[in-house]
Amino acid sequence: MTPTMLRQLWSVVESSQATTLVSLDDATLVQWLVKQLKRKSTLNGREADVINEYIESRLSLIRDLAEERLGSEPLLT
Repeated sequence: MTPTMLRQLWSVVESSQATTLVSLDDATLVQWLVKQLKRKSTLNGREADVINEYIESRLSLIRDLAEERLGSEPLLT
């Protein structure tokens, strides 16, 4: 994964509505984030697979950041 892809992903996370990030189930959140990234750049199949795996490994962090932005207690899932 390139540094540009990483920056784009975290930019998408930061600019997304926190309520969206915490309300979607894991699989839907991964798909939604990949879709947002595809809008910003052209991902080939291999890049999409790599970013998909990376997002899956960082779901807890993504949700924690979103919950912090909401200023609420962690939501039960």
